[in-house]
Amino acid sequence: MIMEGILSKGERKEKNWNGTRFELPYEQAGERFREAVMGRPDFDPSTLLIWGTYMAKSVLQIMEDVKENFGPEGQKVVSEAMIKVGYDAARQMFERAEFPKGTTDIEKVSFSATWVNTVIWSSIERPRILNSDETVFDILWCPHQDTYKPLDCRVQRYLVEGVLKYLRERIGSNFDLEFKWIIPAGAETCRFRIWKKKEGEVGQWEKYSGILAQRALKRWKAKKQEKVREEK
Repeated sequence: MIMEGILSKGERKEKNWNGTRFELPYEQAGERFREAVMGRPDFDPSTLLIWGTYMAKSVLQIMEDVKENFGPEGQKVVSEAMIKVGYDAARQMFERAEFPKGTTDIEKVSFSATWVNTVIWSSIERPRILNSDETVFDILWCPHQDTYKPLDCRVQRYLVEGVLKYLRERIGSNFDLEFKWIIPAGAETCRFRIWKKKEGEVGQWEKYSGILAQRALKRWKAKKQEKVREEK
């Protein structure tokens, strides 16, 4: 069992964490789940992970098939749809967020990331604030780590892009995010870095999402050309 890190009811060492208030997304569904399901002796919690994996795999298959059949336009439709979902989930969590007086911008961003990681992703997180402009966190366990291939994580990228968009609007600070390494690629943890962008600095999260999209389209074009050659 991983005893390091924190889950959704965990505590952080920063004093301002105790006075921070966030909300749960899809709260009505969560309450219904607690009342109707969670306390039952015949409920196996691992089936919820199986259900989540099933849904995640469905989204991945939709992405692949839409890209295969509709190319760049199809990929754009799917990615923008996921950005909307990420944005709406972030709105539900942070629209009425409360921070203690004196909470710094980097604390707000780091605390928000903890809530996203431990609630939406249901992951074990180990956060660390480095200075007033930079924080990092490690994901010690993720529900997708045993079923995802590295490229599959692009689904999360688009959802996170929506979350970032909302947080930038809500907090009003220009922070960016990048991953350094991930478990599906063989690393022991997923390491992410968040920092305050300098004036004129290009957003790395969106930039890399675009690179992955171009790689996917390049493979799509190659398959399409191969299919044309076979048909001749």
